[in-house]
Amino acid sequence: MDLSVKQKFEAYPENIRILLESIRDLIFSVAKQEGILDITETLKWGEPSYVSKIGSTIRFDWKVKHPEQFCIYFNCKTSLVDTFKEIYGDTFIYEGNRAIVLKINEDIPLEALIHCISMSLRYKKLKHLNLLGA
Repeated sequence: MDLSVKQKFEAYPENIRILLESIRDLIFSVAKQEGILDITETLKWGEPSYVSKIGSTIRFDWKVKHPEQFCIYFNCKTSLVDTFKEIYGDTFIYEGNRAIVLKINEDIPLEALIHCISMSLRYKKLKHLNLLGA
């Protein structure tokens, strides 16, 4: 793990750190499943961020001012979140065209989230397809 990312994780409350480490693990697992081995992990805007050469950046964070939730952010200049809305509707709560909002005490719709992560990690290869090939 990148040192700056490690320090960020260490700064989260323990329950949040465990939850966000599972999101990190999920991103790497989806990448491996898709045959993507070039994931770059860093901090962008102070948030853990992940990108592949064929994809679009995925970031996530928990904020003290909204302690009951965390967000997974996607590039707002892509069609990713609009596509997620079209495919998954009210499965998720959305923040405009840039994020999926998840409640920390609710089950994560894992299958849908895996699909969203997969589309983001492969975005440059999918962006010309209707609904990103979904």
